[in-house]
Amino acid sequence: MARTNTRFKAAYNAMMPRLQAMRIGDDLPSETAIAESLGVSRTISRSILTELAQHEIVSWQGRRKTLLRHPSAADKFSGADLATSSEKIERKFLEWILRRDVAPGARLNIRDLARRFAVTPAALNQYLTAFSRFGMVQREGREGWVLTGFTAEYARELSEFRRMIELDAAARFAALADDHPVWAELDLLDDEHRDLMAAIDTRFHDFSELDDRFHRTVVGITSNRFALEFQELVTLVFHYHYQWNKRLERERNAAAIGEHLVYLEALRTRDRDTILKAAGDHLATAHMTLLESIGA
Repeated sequence: MARTNTRFKAAYNAMMPRLQAMRIGDDLPSETAIAESLGVSRTISRSILTELAQHEIVSWQGRRKTLLRHPSAADKFSGADLATSSEKIERKFLEWILRRDVAPGARLNIRDLARRFAVTPAALNQYLTAFSRFGMVQREGREGWVLTGFTAEYARELSEFRRMIELDAAARFAALADDHPVWAELDLLDDEHRDLMAAIDTRFHDFSELDDRFHRTVVGITSNRFALEFQELVTLVFHYHYQWNKRLERERNAAAIGEHLVYLEALRTRDRDTILKAAGDHLATAHMTLLESIGA
């Protein structure tokens, strides 16, 4: 049931850019067509339509389904809603690192953390075992773990590979069709960035999740499974490693939001040189921030 619910929420979110690209008053496709386009069952397709009707985004009468309004960022399910059990542990663990001064070299008390995260010690150990592949935690004894860092060379190699993948993805926006769903997704991201900037004094910690979704949207245009998997590593390293350096965190995140807005506008120009300039500038800033965080 939980898995189905997660699939429904993910598909519901995937429907948002499609609706954003439509005109008010347009009719939606059939339940079967919606199910096929989202890669879900007709049952989930009907659940999506029910949810849209309840939020008065769509009018659903018989076979006719009409768009009443464009969805906003607030209509989407949050990342926390979409998370699996493992992802929820990851989110709690990384939020704990993000919001507290947990420096490299710190020893982790598994039983204490398990109580804090409302999970079993076994589940947390399982997560940390998987997480250790990124070289950011290291087992010490049977149940002990130590939070570790990585070298400046590791950071440079990671940044270089990230740049290769993302610049290739960003350049592809220049050739996208006008009706591609990603344009509507960019509009939603733009709104969310501006909302966060307006409340940056109290919500600057919320930037990490928004930044991850922004870069996943750009890289996702390639539909390359390896590029998308690499983005997971980028999120872990760039957000949860340099956050150990709390100095000027608000200012860093505010500056990054500003760069994202420039990047978003560049993507909309469809001009390859403009896009690569904005993307390159932002990735260069992220690289320098990472190196500064580890004292390189």
